[in-house]
Amino acid sequence: MKTLSIGRRDFLKSAAAGATALFLGGPIPMRAASSSLVKIEEPFHGAVLNYRHGKRVDRGLAIRVAGTAPADKRVLVNGKGAERHGERFTAEIVLRDRETNIIATCENASDRVRVVWDRHSFPRYRFSIDDNSFFLRDIYQKNYRSLFDCFYLAMLRDLHRKYGVKFSVNIYYTTGDGFDLSQFPARYKGEWRDCSDWLKLAFHAYANDPARPYQDAPPEKLLADLDLVAEQIHRFAGARSYAPPTVIHWGMTRQESLKPLYRRGVRALSGYFKYGKRYDVNYRFDDVISEYVATHDAWKDFHSGIVFSRVDIVCNSTPIDRIVPTLEPLTKDPNTAEIMDLFTHEQYFWPFYKNYIPDHPQRLDTAIRWVTEHGYKPVFFHEGFLGAPL
Repeated sequence: MKTLSIGRRDFLKSAAAGATALFLGGPIPMRAASSSLVKIEEPFHGAVLNYRHGKRVDRGLAIRVAGTAPADKRVLVNGKGAERHGERFTAEIVLRDRETNIIATCENASDRVRVVWDRHSFPRYRFSIDDNSFFLRDIYQKNYRSLFDCFYLAMLRDLHRKYGVKFSVNIYYTTGDGFDLSQFPARYKGEWRDCSDWLKLAFHAYANDPARPYQDAPPEKLLADLDLVAEQIHRFAGARSYAPPTVIHWGMTRQESLKPLYRRGVRALSGYFKYGKRYDVNYRFDDVISEYVATHDAWKDFHSGIVFSRVDIVCNSTPIDRIVPTLEPLTKDPNTAEIMDLFTHEQYFWPFYKNYIPDHPQRLDTAIRWVTEHGYKPVFFHEGFLGAPL
């Protein structure tokens, strides 16, 4: 499947034919084509807005709308006259609903976007760990009396006790060397249940290899693997320990997989959106959307219903002395200050792994301590709206 191809400002014109018609109150799954006569440039279609993006008013959030139109033409934004400054127009509107359509009209032309109001937002963070399989194999092979006789889970529990952190542990079905989830015993189900308020298990992929397994795979393959892993999590850990996927391996899927994922309970997916010098690990969204998500906490894809979050730090790739310099600047920008998406990979904890990182636990401690000291609260993104109340 080709990625959506759109111009830098003419967002999602290719989806216009399939966009749901709307006026105020109606949905816009994808941004419809707009006349060149009038363009809304701020806010972005799918923007997730909170109190940092505007001004709190009685039962609402006042935000700024800005765009361009011919200098001699009157522009209405949601029916009210906009201020004109040459070709620029600005207006203030008040968000009162969870989602709001914003429509700018100029003569017989219009442009429209839809935004999300994170009404009950508060500073929060999620910690996600990808590529998990070694700890499950270790528990199976060693037949431990307790899950926490495994040093990896003991480390996570210590961090939870110290900071209150919650972990989303994203797992494979198999390590690829003969072990798979069907072999994992169910006798620890009580322990899983007892720690389910801070430790969740979620699907990541069938296995670590090949790389990018779902980038070009049909939705049926992704869903079959997801169901396989979900069935085993329910069997050996119970429903309370299960969470819907929050990161698909390599952050890449075909676009037609997104709606089926939503039907499986997926409400948020994380990715890098910029990987090296190019937009990638982005669920195959185009460069315009990827550029936006790479510089913002979150963005909603109305077509699927899923909210996409940008990973703020990868601990296994960030030395201890770079963790605070990586996180601290994010607090200065209202677009990145509210939600911290912390992230790492399991394999770097294990001494037998070729790229073992001896101070990996200390990296997690440093990142979690910093967000805790700066007032961020631990959440799971699949609960409420990115961890905030709906």
